[in-house]
Amino acid sequence: MNRKQKSFWNKMGISGICAIAMLLSACGASQNTQGTASQSSSSQESEQSVVIQNNGREIRFTKAPERAVTLNQHVTEVMLALGLEDKMVGTAYLDDAILPAYKEAYDKIPVLSDKYPSKEVLAAADPDFVYSGWKSGFGDKGVGSMEELEQAGIQSYLHMSSNMNGPTTEDVFADIRNIGKIFRIEDRAQALISSMKQEMKEITDKLGQIDKPLTVFVYDSGEDQPLTAANNYMTSLITQAGGTNIFADVDKGWTTVSWEEVVNRNPEVIVIVDYGDKTVDQKRDMLLHKPELADLPAIKNQKLIVLPLSAASEGVRAPIALKILAQGMYPERFAN
Repeated sequence: MNRKQKSFWNKMGISGICAIAMLLSACGASQNTQGTASQSSSSQESEQSVVIQNNGREIRFTKAPERAVTLNQHVTEVMLALGLEDKMVGTAYLDDAILPAYKEAYDKIPVLSDKYPSKEVLAAADPDFVYSGWKSGFGDKGVGSMEELEQAGIQSYLHMSSNMNGPTTEDVFADIRNIGKIFRIEDRAQALISSMKQEMKEITDKLGQIDKPLTVFVYDSGEDQPLTAANNYMTSLITQAGGTNIFADVDKGWTTVSWEEVVNRNPEVIVIVDYGDKTVDQKRDMLLHKPELADLPAIKNQKLIVLPLSAASEGVRAPIALKILAQGMYPERFAN
């Protein structure tokens, strides 16, 4: 055991070492493959080896994980939507209530922490796979880096669509495909993607052609200076729903702006992201009574749409988010 491994286990605790050692001894070499998520077979192996390019790393899975832990709600729901609850030994960090369709399955899985679990708590769950929605899950306040986990015999995956500029639903589908490959359930992954695409097509078909997209300001939080969506997943959803994000030109995922700049860009719609210490009612009341916003079309017409953070994240709720946005912007087109 090298110095880095000793340091990691000092932090993680000794729980689960024996099990992880068994996992390490079970790992075997396999033939190299190419592509973002590719497969190779060997007559000596009962399962195909899967190689994933993820977060700048090449990760080889010689077998499907058996003891997964998910960090962040949107990736937890991806796993549940794929019917992988029997492969999950822990979850963490909900933004709001789990989707009703997955609640029964979710309730059978241990919740390790309200936010990110400590390294000791993670080690006690004895995982062989950790799946995080945000890079912070593998950061200083998370469960340890992907490299540290690998040294401890724990493989990991970062949901890439949540950690890039300008992601679209196609990037979300790429993540779902990768999880399908890792767990050897590609048919299920493709069925989920096809279902999501069909739901979204039904919404956009009902929406019809939008000749002049409405201008949209996304309000996340902040009273002195608002935090807003820039070139991120929200921009893609807003575009599909017939709108234009007024801060899409900013080359960041989220950005802090001035109220003066919001006024200059004159939004016709405001999307309030529902999460955090402030309730939706508190956020709405602040926006409606902020003097400098009084002349905005969105305020005059009280065209404020509430979108839960779970729906705004890059997961299986894309059809739900699209419907909320489209109906909120163009209610007349969904009247019947």
